[in-house]
Amino acid sequence: MEQSQNEANLSSEEIDRYARHISLPEIGIKGQEKLKTSSVACIGTGGLGSPLLIYLAAAGIGRIGIIDFDVVEYSNLQRQIIHTTDSIGLLKTDSAKQHIRKINPSCRVDLFNQKLTSSNALEILKAYDVICDCSDNFPTRYLINDACLILNKPNIYGSIARFEGQVSVFNLKEDSPNYRDLIPTPPPQELIPSCSEAGVMGILPGIIGTIQAAEAIKIITNIGYPLNGRILIFNALKMQFKELTLKSNPENKNIHKLIDYKSFCSEVKVKDEVECDIESISIKELKVLLSQSSKEILLIDVRNQNEYNQCSITGSLLMPLSSIESGKAIDEIKILTAKKNLYVLCKSGKRSLLALKHLNKFGIIGINILGGIDAWNSEKN
Repeated sequence: MEQSQNEANLSSEEIDRYARHISLPEIGIKGQEKLKTSSVACIGTGGLGSPLLIYLAAAGIGRIGIIDFDVVEYSNLQRQIIHTTDSIGLLKTDSAKQHIRKINPSCRVDLFNQKLTSSNALEILKAYDVICDCSDNFPTRYLINDACLILNKPNIYGSIARFEGQVSVFNLKEDSPNYRDLIPTPPPQELIPSCSEAGVMGILPGIIGTIQAAEAIKIITNIGYPLNGRILIFNALKMQFKELTLKSNPENKNIHKLIDYKSFCSEVKVKDEVECDIESISIKELKVLLSQSSKEILLIDVRNQNEYNQCSITGSLLMPLSSIESGKAIDEIKILTAKKNLYVLCKSGKRSLLALKHLNKFGIIGINILGGIDAWNSEKN
């Protein structure tokens, strides 16, 4: 009798659709009903959000909220699998909804075509049972974390960079750690390369986002052991997982209101001694130097080969940051700088600052180009 009542909450089509879930004793009819009546908010519809949304829709999550304000570009398609070539130019939220509706028409999809901010986060997120952080920047991660603390919502966190990703579950229980326990203070923004600068293996966000989806299903159905108090780290090059324990600091739970997170993150600067040791000039100053004494200048570009091929400054020499950090380029740079003054640039000035910091260890002194190739192109226009 009880089974019949439970089955009545799922249509015959749904019982067929979710048969492989229902056949799992850990999930069964009751678990599938929980999925149907649950709601999940996903912040970000990119590399992490794509597989997460696809699998949550396929799993039968009843209501999904998508928060994003970006549009689909060609460079997204290498990893953001919820979008297609036909989606180019569409809002990512609209593109994602179209895909979700094809997978599972019964899934309710709420769209928030806007940036998550301190003024709207609490209002948007309060309606959802589970929050999934699929963002790609530190201000948004701190914002999501603090909003979840205030609203008492579980926060499923994922992040990726180059060949490595990590996943954890924050704020699941009263004594659970949160994002501030992992990163108490944001790292200096000038030392953080973006995804476009550092690159990312296309399959990596698929792996991490799928794990986030698995954690959401486990939390909603109350099965297994979520990544509460644990950080799961995956390295695609080594094809290796490792796990770290994360403990909760009660002081990091003392969050009662949301702040200006962009300012919060930008206030953290590189240590004074590093800033003092490395001289910087603007693009305008570089152009004057190149016009007056280009033969005395060694201009090194520390971006990767693809970036350099797309746009570079005439006369610049490509030496990717990785070749400097590995030590491969050190001897060559020493020889080249024996009779020339070294200037270093990248896309925005972040990687070039890292490169110069590393070169300083070998007695190689150079000057950083503020704004990098982005500023060069702006000046050109």
